[in-house]
Amino acid sequence: MIEPELAFADLNEDMACATAYLQYVVKYVLDNCKEDMDFFNTWIEKGIIDRLSDVADKDFVQITYTEAINLLLRANKKFEYPSENVKWGCDLQSEHERFITEYAFGGRPVIIRDYPKDIKAFYMRQNDDGKTVAAMDMLVPQVGELIGGSQREERLEYLEARLEELKLNKDAYWWYLDLRRYGSVPHAGFGLGFERLVQFATGMDNIRDVIPFPRTPDSAEF
Repeated sequence: MIEPELAFADLNEDMACATAYLQYVVKYVLDNCKEDMDFFNTWIEKGIIDRLSDVADKDFVQITYTEAINLLLRANKKFEYPSENVKWGCDLQSEHERFITEYAFGGRPVIIRDYPKDIKAFYMRQNDDGKTVAAMDMLVPQVGELIGGSQREERLEYLEARLEELKLNKDAYWWYLDLRRYGSVPHAGFGLGFERLVQFATGMDNIRDVIPFPRTPDSAEF
């Protein structure tokens, strides 16, 4: 996991940082790993160099969660996850995410923002509508979600109210609340799955094939 935390940042700056990070990595791979990329382009996924070049050079699409749900409801496609269960407030499945980035937007990365607060963590900053939070997921072709992030809730009273709403024990979070009680600033962050990034950059079908350490069955002692 690549996990940056950004002080004095809102959701827009968080998304900009995540976009710049991914584009930098992709450009670096294309410029410095040409022999490897030619191999992947020939034997693993034909067209991967063009796909990655699009990511490096083109602007990312940005839509809200509400727009994403409406797009899925209008889609003329049969999902394994029944389309009748796609509604505002549901968590998007991988097939939904891949449909959005691969088909609805022609293979461009898509950032979905402003998710319902009920399907996101308590520490994400509430938007003014009272229903959504300042959260984002970055979707890429072949993988689906690659990055997830949010602006964190820096307002103590909102954080305490959210813990009560979720019936979480505030005493267990005293240390977290103190970070706000004794002064805080707007801040944000995101997490990027490293194996997903390698899978995206190489075109490998199975994420197990890109985990960067040996895996053998029944070998873990603990």
